[in-house]
Amino acid sequence: MDLVISTIAQGLLWALLAIGVYLTFRVLDIADLTVEGSFPLGAAVAATMLIAGYHPVAAILGACVAGMLSGVVTGFLCTKLKIPALLAGILTMIALYSVNLRIMGKANLPLLQQDTIFTIARSLGFDNNVTVLVVGAIIVLIVAVLNYWFFGTELGTAVRATGCNPHMIRANGIDTDVMVVLGLLLSNGLVAMSGALVAQNNGFADVGMGVGTIVIGLASVIIGEVLFGTRSFKNCLISVILGSIVYRAVIAVVLQMGMPPNDLKLFTAILVALALSLPLIQARWNKFRKGVTR
Repeated sequence: MDLVISTIAQGLLWALLAIGVYLTFRVLDIADLTVEGSFPLGAAVAATMLIAGYHPVAAILGACVAGMLSGVVTGFLCTKLKIPALLAGILTMIALYSVNLRIMGKANLPLLQQDTIFTIARSLGFDNNVTVLVVGAIIVLIVAVLNYWFFGTELGTAVRATGCNPHMIRANGIDTDVMVVLGLLLSNGLVAMSGALVAQNNGFADVGMGVGTIVIGLASVIIGEVLFGTRSFKNCLISVILGSIVYRAVIAVVLQMGMPPNDLKLFTAILVALALSLPLIQARWNKFRKGVTR
């Protein structure tokens, strides 16, 4: 039971990353690699603020703001300097490595003696895993509701339309550059918030903790879409959150089966490749089945 609760709790903490990746990958139709820099950026800002004496909630909000700024930088490179979105994300990601080192002052910043949002919640009498589960569920619920509300507004609909059909939305007098920047801002803000929560839960921030996060986010998005569907935006948000939990469950299972932890990145990459190729595999299987029935 402890393993189940811990797996769900970890999935909820990483669900914010998955939602952020979903906003760029599906809503804006952009492969944004800024994620691998904004995730440790959130952890670095949160850890530094905690050590400086700030409240854990303020540290999470500060991390979110820092992530938003990194998204704005990528958006500026992409829209104003006309650098391809993929390359703009890579440039920001590389720059953030040095920024994160500057913020922390060293490659690893421990938080063992600091009060975090989880230690405060644990003081209410909850078990460690239950504490992470409750805090993660509350934060993810708030974020999901706010995203659902925002993307139902006129401005949020314009962001979604920009990713779907930029020519049409531009013909209606909407500045698509602003919409792209706004989408990247929201996405990386959520990713940085996820980094802040993971750092507070793990008890440290590390400059290299963002390696492979884009693949983790994509895995959560794809698994969620395949298993739970994409009938509406609300359904997509729920699918992404559940996909993050399922991904963590899969990781827990393969680790229990004896897979070396060093192979997890390779396993995740293969899992995402298979998930992304499912439509092609399904189409060819249907074609083969029709040929056999004839």
